[in-house]
Amino acid sequence: MRQTWRWFGPQDNVTIRDTAQAGVEGIVSALHHVPTGAVWTRDEIARRQAEVARLPDGAPSGLAWEVVESLPVSEDIKKQKGDWRAHVASYRDSLSNLAAAGIEVICYNFMPVLDWTRTDLAWRLPNGATCMRFDLTDFAAFDLHILERPGAADDYDDALRAAAAERFAAMDDARRSQLARNVVFGLPGAAEHFTLADVRAHLAEYAAITEQQLRAHLVDFLEQVVPHAEALGLRLCCHPDDPPVPLLGLPRIMSTEAHYKAVMDAVDRPANGITLCSGSLGARPDNDLPGMMRRLGDRVHFLHLRNVTRETGDIRGSFYEAEHLGGDTDMVALVDAALHEEARRRAAGRADVSIPFRPDHGQDILDDLKRQAQPGYPAIGRLKGLAELRGVIAALAPRVGA
Repeated sequence: MRQTWRWFGPQDNVTIRDTAQAGVEGIVSALHHVPTGAVWTRDEIARRQAEVARLPDGAPSGLAWEVVESLPVSEDIKKQKGDWRAHVASYRDSLSNLAAAGIEVICYNFMPVLDWTRTDLAWRLPNGATCMRFDLTDFAAFDLHILERPGAADDYDDALRAAAAERFAAMDDARRSQLARNVVFGLPGAAEHFTLADVRAHLAEYAAITEQQLRAHLVDFLEQVVPHAEALGLRLCCHPDDPPVPLLGLPRIMSTEAHYKAVMDAVDRPANGITLCSGSLGARPDNDLPGMMRRLGDRVHFLHLRNVTRETGDIRGSFYEAEHLGGDTDMVALVDAALHEEARRRAAGRADVSIPFRPDHGQDILDDLKRQAQPGYPAIGRLKGLAELRGVIAALAPRVGA
């Protein structure tokens, strides 16, 4: 398992020097400043590679940009509207340029409108640390009383609607504004940031798109880019929905093992793969992460190892970002399954034996609380998680011949 670390570029408050001192082997990054749908040029890719390769004082970092996260898929492609065909062509060109730069693993997602959803970006834990949290009552309050989405009431039962109304009434204007910002925050570093008006407009356009149609649009996209990626020696890997349940009336198509299997079977090529995110998928109690790694492992090209604590046993419920070994996912069993998959690849003579992983997210602890890095991406909290994962790997690897 190859240790990587997500870095958002020169504006990241966690520097390449910090990353090098964490002892990782490679960098996960993206060209967040390039508008979605535009081509990632060779010059821009080379510039990011040079930024990764040097410490702030100009000395070599010993690191290279190894994984792209993410090469974004536009809303036009997801909806098959507007400039979607031109955006697919740009995507293929970007893949060609990344391959020319020697980068082989490309993570993306197909979540409509909101790339992730949290109601709190710095929720205080009893020990004083902070973490990200999804509170279902807060989210319902946002949906019903801030966004005022048509038909939203049908998505919640009487008890949750009543709780959301009470929660909203207790919020002052500052909390209401903060909640709205948190929900539409999107992925850290993303080129697109939506307003409430933007979200309403997108939701109106998605109103006629079913789960089956959105999956068909994903398959259409993959049929156009996967053969090209495979010819270039690239591996594409789709990130799951986060959280992995329907929200805002939008369809979700990458939330369960069955979802992934349907897409892998529809475009049955090695380059069409999976980003197995244990935190995103782990927010559903019916997702068996170690089992998914065992059954789908030959198509897993990238691992996000993080944990969440679910606050209820419901499919759709509240959860918060836990310590890497402390949440509801059996991280030891998941790492064991990943190491066994690597052993199978080694025996089969595959070139992609070592699966890149990164310690995904982390709680803000110690000096993280003053650093104010990207939400979910603190320096020390992730380093703690990485150290714990290294210990698990060191203990298990000899047993599976890794």
